[in-house]
Amino acid sequence: MGGEEALSSGDKFGGKESNQKKRLHSEKPPFTLAMLKKAIPPHCFERSLLRSLFDISCDIAICSTLFYAAKTIIPILPHPLQYVAWPTYWVVQGIYMSGLWGLGHELGHNGFSDYAWVDNLIGFVLHSALMTPYFSWKYSHRRHHSNTASLHYDEVYPPPLKDSLPWYARYLENPVCRAIGTVGMLFTAFPLYFLVNAYSRKYDSFANHFYPYSPIFNDSERLQVVISDAGILAALYVCYSVAKAYGFAWLFCIYLGPLLIMFAMVISITYLQHTNPTLPHYDDSEWEWLRGGLCTIDLDLGPWINSVFHQTVVTHLCHHLFPTIPHYHALEATEAIKPILGDYYQRDSTPFLKMLDRAARECVYAEPEEDPNNKGVYWWKPYKHKI
Repeated sequence: MGGEEALSSGDKFGGKESNQKKRLHSEKPPFTLAMLKKAIPPHCFERSLLRSLFDISCDIAICSTLFYAAKTIIPILPHPLQYVAWPTYWVVQGIYMSGLWGLGHELGHNGFSDYAWVDNLIGFVLHSALMTPYFSWKYSHRRHHSNTASLHYDEVYPPPLKDSLPWYARYLENPVCRAIGTVGMLFTAFPLYFLVNAYSRKYDSFANHFYPYSPIFNDSERLQVVISDAGILAALYVCYSVAKAYGFAWLFCIYLGPLLIMFAMVISITYLQHTNPTLPHYDDSEWEWLRGGLCTIDLDLGPWINSVFHQTVVTHLCHHLFPTIPHYHALEATEAIKPILGDYYQRDSTPFLKMLDRAARECVYAEPEEDPNNKGVYWWKPYKHKI
């Protein structure tokens, strides 16, 4: 293990350019969380409410400017140009909404300020406006952090086992079916995760992010699930009122179109951070919190996307280990721990669409490590392995 398969070019491994992308080390790491924390400058753990408010205000200002431009300029363009202008607006606005959503994610980790009530208030308003049940997602997401790379308990994209694949799986191995499946997942996984816990772990009973007695939540969290529901209902009522006043087509063009792009961006990034042929999963015999927390990849999606996401896509591993470090200190913290992480760190700069295709092609199901002494470690396998 620890690095034998050449999978793609153009990737970074261990912080250095490499023509080969190797499996992440799956052995118990020779360092501890305390050693990593000690290497990070203390100021990286300091949160500034003013700095955080400035960043979120800039994002809101950009989204508001795009909204105003779409509302006032696109309708007066010559009719053929509108067919280009509206999709362009959806993509650009959706990407910036995704960056704003990412700050809501940071609010859920209390990485925004020193005041939990401030973080929760702003996060509740922001995520509700982006059709995300703030508290419900906050709690399920924290369980993902608590069980990362656990074969049975991770909340995010746990791999199916070979025996659980449906009989027709082998017939879906072609570029057309892969493309349809990937696009379908990108645009539906976000709402389906909240509605039916799709692409997540299995529970003993029906799991839903809107039902306060869902098995996802414990007794102390149920009231806040109801509050999250109220936020979503308020957002839906606003949408209903806008559609009633201006028509559904206008609502779609201004808000729902960008929202779908936001869904796709959030899903694609989180999917790629955790679904890669180089990443292991562990069963109960091998899983430990630190080993699981190391099983993610930083994504280099280019200067613009990295900037829109406040560099969080290129500092995801550090975030998993120290989730309260604010985004504006995460790059420095990541550089500080790289020398200790060594080959336990990966940064992937593969082109975005190629990365998605690779994940769809090579990450179909999981099988245990071939070494009989290490059967608790599972690796992604592609269709080319007989099923």
